[in-house]
Amino acid sequence: MISFIRVDDRIIHGQIVTRWSKEYPCDGIIAVNDKAANTPVLKQSFKASTDKKVFIWTMEHFLEKADTVVNSPKKYFLITKNPVDMKKILVDHGFVPNDIKRVVVGPCNDRPGSIKLGNNQSLIQEEADACEAMTNAGYDVYFALLKETAIGSWPKFRSKFGY
Repeated sequence: MISFIRVDDRIIHGQIVTRWSKEYPCDGIIAVNDKAANTPVLKQSFKASTDKKVFIWTMEHFLEKADTVVNSPKKYFLITKNPVDMKKILVDHGFVPNDIKRVVVGPCNDRPGSIKLGNNQSLIQEEADACEAMTNAGYDVYFALLKETAIGSWPKFRSKFGY
Protein backbone atom coordinates (compact mmCIF):
# COMPACT_ATOMS: atom_id res chain seq x y z
CA MET A 1 0.00 0.00 0.00
CA ILE A 2 1.05 3.60 -0.49
CA SER A 3 1.38 5.63 2.73
CA PHE A 4 2.88 8.86 1.34
CA ILE A 5 3.34 10.51 -2.05
CA ARG A 6 6.24 12.88 -2.68
CA VAL A 7 7.74 14.85 -5.54
CA ASP A 8 11.36 15.70 -4.78
CA ASP A 9 14.09 16.65 -7.25
CA ARG A 10 16.67 14.91 -5.03
CA ILE A 11 14.49 11.76 -4.99
CA ILE A 12 15.78 10.08 -1.78
CA HIS A 13 17.84 11.95 0.82
CA GLY A 14 18.01 12.67 4.55
CA GLN A 15 14.70 14.55 4.86
CA ILE A 16 12.83 11.65 3.30
CA VAL A 17 14.53 9.07 5.45
CA THR A 18 14.70 10.86 8.79
CA ARG A 19 11.80 13.29 8.82
CA TRP A 20 8.99 12.22 6.50
CA SER A 21 9.24 8.55 7.43
CA LYS A 22 8.53 9.54 11.04
CA GLU A 23 5.45 11.52 9.99
CA TYR A 24 4.24 8.74 7.70
CA PRO A 25 5.62 5.35 8.76
CA CYS A 26 6.76 3.13 5.93
CA ASP A 27 8.38 -0.21 5.27
CA GLY A 28 10.03 0.90 2.05
CA ILE A 29 10.45 3.55 -0.61
CA ILE A 30 9.59 3.28 -4.29
CA ALA A 31 11.30 5.89 -6.43
CA VAL A 32 10.15 6.14 -10.03
CA ASN A 33 12.75 7.74 -12.29
CA ASP A 34 14.02 6.29 -15.56
CA LYS A 35 17.50 7.87 -15.32
CA ALA A 36 18.11 6.74 -11.74
CA ALA A 37 16.78 3.25 -12.47
CA ASN A 38 19.19 2.92 -15.38
CA THR A 39 22.25 4.36 -13.60
CA PRO A 40 23.82 1.81 -11.21
CA VAL A 41 25.75 4.36 -9.16
CA LEU A 42 22.58 6.42 -8.53
CA LYS A 43 20.60 3.34 -7.58
CA GLN A 44 23.29 2.26 -5.15
CA SER A 45 23.58 5.70 -3.53
CA PHE A 46 19.81 5.90 -2.97
CA LYS A 47 19.72 2.41 -1.51
CA ALA A 48 22.63 3.23 0.81
CA SER A 49 20.82 6.27 2.24
CA THR A 50 18.45 4.23 4.42
CA ASP A 51 17.97 0.88 6.09
CA LYS A 52 14.48 0.68 4.61
CA LYS A 53 13.81 -1.38 1.50
CA VAL A 54 14.37 0.85 -1.54
CA PHE A 55 13.15 0.22 -5.07
CA ILE A 56 14.36 2.42 -7.93
CA TRP A 57 12.12 1.68 -10.89
CA THR A 58 11.55 2.99 -14.38
CA MET A 59 8.09 4.33 -15.11
CA GLU A 60 7.35 1.23 -17.18
CA HIS A 61 8.37 -1.14 -14.37
CA PHE A 62 6.31 0.77 -11.81
CA LEU A 63 3.24 0.55 -14.01
CA GLU A 64 3.80 -3.22 -14.33
CA LYS A 65 4.05 -3.54 -10.52
CA ALA A 66 1.36 -0.98 -9.56
CA ASP A 67 -1.30 -3.52 -8.56
CA THR A 68 1.20 -5.48 -6.47
CA VAL A 69 2.25 -2.30 -4.66
CA VAL A 70 -1.31 -1.20 -3.88
CA ASN A 71 -2.30 -4.64 -2.65
CA SER A 72 0.79 -5.16 -0.49
CA PRO A 73 0.29 -5.15 3.30
CA LYS A 74 3.57 -3.18 3.51
CA LYS A 75 3.56 0.62 3.48
CA TYR A 76 5.54 2.37 0.77
CA PHE A 77 6.44 5.94 -0.09
CA LEU A 78 5.95 6.73 -3.77
CA ILE A 79 8.44 9.34 -4.99
CA THR A 80 9.11 10.94 -8.36
CA LYS A 81 11.71 13.54 -9.25
CA ASN A 82 9.19 15.97 -10.76
CA PRO A 83 5.45 16.72 -10.91
CA VAL A 84 5.24 15.66 -14.57
CA ASP A 85 6.17 12.06 -13.74
CA MET A 86 3.77 11.98 -10.78
CA LYS A 87 0.99 13.26 -13.04
CA LYS A 88 1.75 10.46 -15.53
CA ILE A 89 1.29 7.92 -12.72
CA LEU A 90 -1.77 9.42 -11.00
CA VAL A 91 -3.67 11.06 -13.86
CA ASP A 92 -2.53 9.66 -17.20
CA HIS A 93 -2.31 6.05 -16.01
CA GLY A 94 -5.04 6.31 -13.36
CA PHE A 95 -3.01 4.76 -10.56
CA VAL A 96 -5.04 4.90 -7.35
CA PRO A 97 -2.69 5.08 -4.34
CA ASN A 98 -4.98 3.51 -1.77
CA ASP A 99 -6.66 6.36 0.14
CA ILE A 100 -3.84 8.91 -0.23
CA LYS A 101 -5.07 12.14 -1.82
CA ARG A 102 -2.16 14.47 -0.98
CA VAL A 103 0.92 14.88 -3.17
CA VAL A 104 3.65 16.59 -1.14
CA VAL A 105 6.00 18.57 -3.37
CA GLY A 106 9.43 19.16 -1.90
CA PRO A 107 12.55 20.65 -3.45
CA CYS A 108 12.25 21.83 -7.04
CA ASN A 109 15.34 23.87 -7.83
CA ASP A 110 15.40 27.22 -9.60
CA ARG A 111 15.99 26.74 -13.33
CA PRO A 112 15.80 28.94 -16.40
CA GLY A 113 12.16 29.72 -17.06
CA SER A 114 10.96 28.64 -13.62
CA ILE A 115 8.76 30.66 -11.31
CA LYS A 116 9.66 30.71 -7.62
CA LEU A 117 6.90 29.65 -5.22
CA GLY A 118 9.01 29.48 -2.08
CA ASN A 119 12.44 28.62 -0.76
CA ASN A 120 13.90 25.97 -3.09
CA GLN A 121 10.49 25.47 -4.70
CA SER A 122 10.24 26.63 -8.30
CA LEU A 123 8.23 25.26 -11.20
CA ILE A 124 8.40 25.51 -14.96
CA GLN A 125 5.13 25.72 -16.92
CA GLU A 126 5.03 22.00 -17.75
CA GLU A 127 5.29 21.18 -14.03
CA ALA A 128 2.58 23.73 -13.23
CA ASP A 129 0.37 22.06 -15.84
CA ALA A 130 0.98 18.74 -14.07
CA CYS A 131 0.03 20.27 -10.68
CA GLU A 132 -3.15 21.66 -12.22
CA ALA A 133 -4.02 18.25 -13.71
CA MET A 134 -3.43 16.43 -10.41
CA THR A 135 -5.54 19.00 -8.56
CA ASN A 136 -8.32 18.64 -11.13
CA ALA A 137 -8.14 14.87 -10.60
CA GLY A 138 -8.88 15.35 -6.89
CA TYR A 139 -5.40 15.49 -5.36
CA ASP A 140 -4.20 18.12 -2.90
CA VAL A 141 -0.85 19.21 -4.36
CA TYR A 142 0.85 20.55 -1.25
CA PHE A 143 4.21 22.34 -1.20
CA ALA A 144 6.39 21.46 1.81
CA LEU A 145 10.10 20.90 2.13
CA LEU A 146 9.28 19.74 5.66
CA LYS A 147 5.90 19.56 7.38
CA GLU A 148 6.58 22.65 9.50
CA THR A 149 7.75 24.73 6.53
CA ALA A 150 4.78 24.08 4.24
CA ILE A 151 3.84 27.02 2.01
CA GLY A 152 0.41 25.85 0.88
CA SER A 153 -1.52 23.98 -1.78
CA TRP A 154 -1.58 24.47 -5.54
CA PRO A 155 -4.62 26.82 -5.68
CA LYS A 156 -2.54 29.45 -3.84
CA PHE A 157 0.04 29.49 -6.68
CA ARG A 158 -1.90 28.63 -9.82
CA SER A 159 -2.50 32.26 -10.88
CA LYS A 160 1.29 32.69 -11.33
CA PHE A 161 0.99 30.28 -14.27
CA GLY A 162 -2.04 31.75 -16.01
CA TYR A 163 -4.82 29.61 -14.51
